Amino acid sequence: MDDIPEDENLTYRCIFEEDFKYILLPVSYGIVFVFGFIVNVLSLYIFIFQIRPWKVVNIFMFNLALSDLLYVLSLPLLAYYYSKANDWPFSEALCKIVRFLFYTSLYCSIFFLLCISIYRFMAVCYPMQFLRWGHIRYARIASVCIWVVVVVTQSPTLYFVSTSMNDDSTVCHDTSSIELFDQFVIYSTVNLAALFCVPFTILIVCNCLMIYVLLKPTPSATQTSKSKKKSIKMIITVMLVFIVCFLPFHVTRTLYYYFRKVNLAPCSTLNTVNAAYKSTRPLASVNSCIDPILYFLVWRFRLRRNRS
Repeated sequence: MDDIPEDENLTYRCIFEEDFKYILLPVSYGIVFVFGFIVNVLSLYIFIFQIRPWKVVNIFMFNLALSDLLYVLSLPLLAYYYSKANDWPFSEALCKIVRFLFYTSLYCSIFFLLCISIYRFMAVCYPMQFLRWGHIRYARIASVCIWVVVVVTQSPTLYFVSTSMNDDSTVCHDTSSIELFDQFVIYSTVNLAALFCVPFTILIVCNCLMIYVLLKPTPSATQTSKSKKKSIKMIITVMLVFIVCFLPFHVTRTLYYYFRKVNLAPCSTLNTVNAAYKSTRPLASVNSCIDPILYFLVWRFRLRRNRS
């Protein structure tokens, strides 16, 4: 997401072919904002006024919707910024807030999706322990801890992010100034490991173990078999959200930062990595629209199961 002028960094000795982002990002961000705002506000309304009493999974999904809503509220500013070819007409403080909201929402979504998976994992694989730990009180504590941890770990973004002049345009950087870039890469690497790689690994392991348990042959009725199939579909959906929305973004962003830092790759490689990174941003944004589908699937499944 960074757009440092060419004369400020040797990495930008190459001329990037990225005019596509001035169409891709405003259009995709605009679509995600409209759809994401509607579905997340509707989801919050349903959780607050329609679902009673709340269960553990409802608490995690409510917080997931809240984090997604905070993210989509920042998209109109970014859509306008990229539609003007990297010209930020607002204050530097607002630039910092927009970037902060993006990463805070991103990692809150990851952790709340992880909590949902762990909750279902305990219910399927360790039902006795689930009776002890599957209480609303623990879900509330976990939700507060997630918000606090993510906000604290993303607060350095407010320090690193800045604006600068490039000819007659004001650039809202997503990384940092040249002087702080090495420190920013270290900070970003820690974020990658602690806030994405670890949750991603835990989620994949939990979901694979759940699928393994659910696929075990049991002398059960046909209705139970149908219930297991629906559970497996839900598990696969959660994994696909991670793989499609989060993995490409983190992989390409890591490569982008690495090639910028080492500053040894040929221009063709730099251009390819840069284009891949810019192209995966909409995937991370689409997550805020996909999450409400998860709410609907879980809610419908629980209603049908309770009626059977």
